[in-house]
Amino acid sequence: MARTPLVSLGSELDEQELRRYSRQLRMPQLGLEGQRRLKAARVLVLGAGGLGSPVLLYLAGAGVGTLGIVDDDTVDESNLQRQIIHTSDALGTSKARSARAALTALNPLVRVDLHEVRLDAGNAAEIFGGYDLVIDGTDNFATRYLANDTAAALGMPYVWGSVLRFDGQVSTFWHRPAASGSGEPGRGLTLRDLFPQEIVDDEAESCSVAGVLGPLCGTVGSAMATEALKLIVGFGEPLVGRILVIDTLEGSYTEVPFGVAEPGTAESATAEPAPTEPATAEPAAVTEPAATEPTRTARPATSLGVTELAARLAARASGADDFILLDVREPWERDFAGIDGSVLVPLQSLLSAAAEEVLPKSAEILVHCHHDTRSQYAREVMLQSGWQQVTFVEGGIDAWSAKVDPEVARY
Repeated sequence: MARTPLVSLGSELDEQELRRYSRQLRMPQLGLEGQRRLKAARVLVLGAGGLGSPVLLYLAGAGVGTLGIVDDDTVDESNLQRQIIHTSDALGTSKARSARAALTALNPLVRVDLHEVRLDAGNAAEIFGGYDLVIDGTDNFATRYLANDTAAALGMPYVWGSVLRFDGQVSTFWHRPAASGSGEPGRGLTLRDLFPQEIVDDEAESCSVAGVLGPLCGTVGSAMATEALKLIVGFGEPLVGRILVIDTLEGSYTEVPFGVAEPGTAESATAEPAPTEPATAEPAAVTEPAATEPTRTARPATSLGVTELAARLAARASGADDFILLDVREPWERDFAGIDGSVLVPLQSLLSAAAEEVLPKSAEILVHCHHDTRSQYAREVMLQSGWQQVTFVEGGIDAWSAKVDPEVARY
């Protein structure tokens, strides 16, 4: 489908450029005009790591005229398993400079600008302002939300991806602010429509602890680079309003639609916080609750603790409560450790017809994973897809093992 290109035509191509990009020029969706738009494009890439590596290499190879790199880190030996833009000779040196050297060697026709700083609220708008679109290859939600909000305020497309273990996700967000003084709301989607409640990074679910398959970074990064090319030139259907979920263990690619988050989906910053369990708490004994119907609110809480889950499971066993405990981990994780009475539906299968047979949309769903990163995401996807009562379990099965049932294995 023809779309409005993001970038205007650049200068005419010379003979060297015609030879270098000949395989792209053969495609009618791109052609000479598309290549001239790529030549004029300015793309900012956040992070020269696992995702930034394939993104930068493919954009440089495609002839994107100016690439900006934001990264203040240095190359570590543990990076080389997946951060393919760097080599052993670059150990201990700046990632941004190492990446620039690789890109210049690949395509000397491309300009590479470096921003060797940590992105923060004080510099994000100034850096972003010099580019047409931003691609986020960072690995923490604090930076992702900052990048998302900055791009939305500037009306820039924001291409996002993430990887962990064997699973990857890709989407494109593009929010156009309302005209000044119009009183109209802005249009488009942002990361906050996918994750309305701001997620706090869980160190136990980071790549440095949980691990990541190197080729997965290439798969996700290539998809992110493809999104950028589609936007710049104006061909194809960008992943706006859709998230592509990749499971390399199963070899599956699942597309999950989402829309604008409803007002009130995210918890108010002034709302009274729910009581939390102390981090040093001993495993709690499960006591039999009174045989009364549990108190219900008009809208279920966003989350519940594992001791509250234990009480509700006991109440369900006695017939005083009714809900489905959903486990969205992988089958191998469930084989290793599980909570009795839960239903297993891996995250990538969540919107399948088979899943809906065991997860009626009228039912109350309590969802857990290893910690709670995947369960929070599952909750938001389900709320966007017609389920009304979905709550995630804080800390997941790891907290269950630590605080409720120490016989459940930890991993």
